[in-house]
Amino acid sequence: MIGLAEAAKPNVLILYADDMGYGDLGAQNPKSKISTPHLDKLAGEGMRFTDGHSSSGICTPSRYALLTGRYHWRDFHTIVKALGESVFTPEQLTLPEMLQESGYHTSAIGKWHLGWDWEALRKPDAGPKKVQTKSGNLVVQSSKYDWSKSIPDGPTAHGFDEYFGDNVINFPPYVWIKDDKVTQVPDTQMSTKVWKPLNEGVWECRDGPMITGWDPYDVLPEMTRQAVSFIESRKEEKEPFFLYFSFPSPHAPIVPSEEFEGSSGAGPYGDFVVQTDWSCGQLLDALDRAGIADDTIVIFTADNGPEHYAYPRALKYDHWSSEPFRGAKRDLYEGGHHVPFIVKWPGVIEAGTVSDALISQIDLMATLGAVAGSSIPTGEAADSFNMLPVWKGEKESVRPALVHNTNPKAYAIRQGDWVLIDAKSGDHNVKNRSKAFEKKRGYTPDDKLPVELYNLKEDPAQHKNLAKEHPEKVQALKAQLKEIQNQSASHNQ
Repeated sequence: MIGLAEAAKPNVLILYADDMGYGDLGAQNPKSKISTPHLDKLAGEGMRFTDGHSSSGICTPSRYALLTGRYHWRDFHTIVKALGESVFTPEQLTLPEMLQESGYHTSAIGKWHLGWDWEALRKPDAGPKKVQTKSGNLVVQSSKYDWSKSIPDGPTAHGFDEYFGDNVINFPPYVWIKDDKVTQVPDTQMSTKVWKPLNEGVWECRDGPMITGWDPYDVLPEMTRQAVSFIESRKEEKEPFFLYFSFPSPHAPIVPSEEFEGSSGAGPYGDFVVQTDWSCGQLLDALDRAGIADDTIVIFTADNGPEHYAYPRALKYDHWSSEPFRGAKRDLYEGGHHVPFIVKWPGVIEAGTVSDALISQIDLMATLGAVAGSSIPTGEAADSFNMLPVWKGEKESVRPALVHNTNPKAYAIRQGDWVLIDAKSGDHNVKNRSKAFEKKRGYTPDDKLPVELYNLKEDPAQHKNLAKEHPEKVQALKAQLKEIQNQSASHNQ
């Protein structure tokens, strides 16, 4: 095989789903009520990881960790709020910056949710950020912003040559953004009354500026069209590309297009997953048409597990999005962060392989750095492991342990078959879960112990807390967690 240094550098396409469960894919859940033929095919053509994880059980922290190779909890825990500032520091090396330096053209299409400097657009006499309306609501008014200005500190300030998206589907401003400018001036305020009603969940849309005619049902189709166009434009280019395609789906609002309604056996959410799978197929077909599929690494994964709507959906449709795990979005239990993770690299990764290696999205930076021949400075990508030996079939595993976190006061650590939840519970969704669901999934009463210890090989659904039976394992994992939390230097140089 030609060495990576001598071979042409492969393109990189990351397909990043939003709030998708491990059990939504047919390739890893025979009981799934959702058809995902394109992702199942991708898994058959590449390596499917059964033990892949996001850094957090929520959005912004996971995205930050993927794009920096750094545990989010070293810096913050929460999501960027509507019209919030960037989570990146100016000097911080990001994945797209690293690939830029290695000769890549970099593009981000879709959800960003990592912040911008929106304050730079506010007019000098804007007054309070939010104004109280006659109805008593506090809203961000479009007239307080100079929309002709560039928006600093967004994707193009942190390594992407170009960007197209709406920042966040349920956050203002509701308008398309190209690079660092809105494509139209918002001329009205967001109102869900002008949109087609939902059939599952709630809108979850924050008040704020919007353009007339904005339709959340067209967000995923337009992003898909833009991504297909980008891929087709690279057909004759010699420069390799990195495309970070970040889905708005199947995150709420659950807005499948009309042609996908009724396409699954799991309600509107399932239909939205089918449409997400279709979108993946559109991009993969574009690679084939452009004749560059064999020269492209494709990575599919998700920022966290499914939203709490998964609980009633499991009872109504007998489809559990986190199958076979316990928990959902936000949870320290596996369902919060144990996500789909598929990698295809023709000629390097053997098709149809399944790996049980522990892998995190944090590891993509060191791994792709090795692929691109990048030199990562000491201290950058400090928590990222180079998984290339696993991808190439040279090693069964690389990463020795992984820290899980969502809530600032609750951590878990994974090592081998064992996971320690260093808190009284891994739950953040108790109020959203019915007794009927708990009975259906075989939940046991809380044992009131200060920590929880599980053997995931024997108990992937985390039903039996073994902390009392294995106090020595609890102490060993506590010490390992403390050691990782106190680390500051990069291990991967």
